[in-house]
Amino acid sequence: QVYLVESGGGLVQAGGSLRLSCAASGTIASTYVMGWYRQTPGQQRELVADITNGGSTSYVDPVKGRFTISRDNAKKTVYLQMNSLKHEDTAVYYCNAHRYWSAPTSGYWGQGTQVTVSS
Repeated sequence: QVYLVESGGGLVQAGGSLRLSCAASGTIASTYVMGWYRQTPGQQRELVADITNGGSTSYVDPVKGRFTISRDNAKKTVYLQMNSLKHEDTAVYYCNAHRYWSAPTSGYWGQGTQVTVSS
């Protein structure tokens, strides 16, 4: 069993920065992809960025150049550095861990952390 706990959300002005952290407990095998997703009311949860055990990353277009995902395997923690935040980045951000051959929905989720960007 894997438990994920997010932290670092909050209220920030447009143009500001936040750093989200996701600490995992349990066994995070090297086959796990770690990722950040976000969800707004009435919308589906969407991928923001993910990272493999080896450090390969992917980002959705709206956050490229502004967000950076990183991973500390020794600490079993994944981070999301968010710079130049925009009002449209406002959402609940969720951490996810799943085997690379499986869908994210089959993996583990954290409880979410609210990010609010004031315009």
